[in-house]
Amino acid sequence: MAITAAMVKELRERTGAGMMECKKALVEADGDMDTAAEQMRIAGLAKADKKSGRTAAEGVIAIEVSDDGKTVAMAEINCETDFVAKGDDFSGFAKAVCRAVLDSSPADVEALSALDAGGNTLDHIRHEMVSKLGENIQVRRFVRHEASSGTIGVYQHGERIGVVTEVTGGSESMPRDIAMHVAASSPVCISEAEVPSELLDKEKEILMAEAGESGKPAEIVEKMVQGRLRKYLAEITLVGQAYVKDPDQTVEKLLKSADASVNFFSRYEVGEGIEKKVENFAEEVMAQVNK
Repeated sequence: MAITAAMVKELRERTGAGMMECKKALVEADGDMDTAAEQMRIAGLAKADKKSGRTAAEGVIAIEVSDDGKTVAMAEINCETDFVAKGDDFSGFAKAVCRAVLDSSPADVEALSALDAGGNTLDHIRHEMVSKLGENIQVRRFVRHEASSGTIGVYQHGERIGVVTEVTGGSESMPRDIAMHVAASSPVCISEAEVPSELLDKEKEILMAEAGESGKPAEIVEKMVQGRLRKYLAEITLVGQAYVKDPDQTVEKLLKSADASVNFFSRYEVGEGIEKKVENFAEEVMAQVNK
């Protein structure tokens, strides 16, 4: 059967695949549009599985807030390149993932991936995105928070950093202002009481080793360590940090002056903690040329 340009165009619109790939599929299916589309889908899912081991450290942070402003969801969705991350297809998928978190409150990424989104699971849609865009795409993590007594705040720095907060009291802009501070200063937790004990023990061990090299008496070393530990805690806790919009006061002083308190915050940054493979650009180009 003769394969016409119109047939290739129709298959491209249905699958999002390249022109030559569509023509080849139609030839193999003897012009049967449905068979060609199904075979391309199967082949695409197989390719997606092969790409799953590749490092995906780019992507976006998506945030969705419920209509009543009481619940917020934030998710990190990764891909391999910034080019794909900026595309409409990828951002649309990220938005759908985040909306599913907001609406369904899944227990984990596995449960999220199994959720239905327009007749297909999110994981099925992810596989089709991998086939279409040619990159490994992963839903890495998400957080969903329901406000207890405070107001939800949201701040996004582009699409690479996202912060959600819950603040009780203060001005109308306070939740967003605190979210903006968290985006800039990356605190570990709200106050000293929430600092993980293993983090504190590790830092104290490092400080003890450093101070011990001074040759000073043990009681002096202990005082040095305690002083440095207080400084460290101020740096990693939200309330101990200097407020980014007014460095002359700490966040704690800002909150007290406004009769406000922070109940919750979460900060995501694209790719944080993912070990990226360092590529030689010239070698990468030649590898593509020689394919």
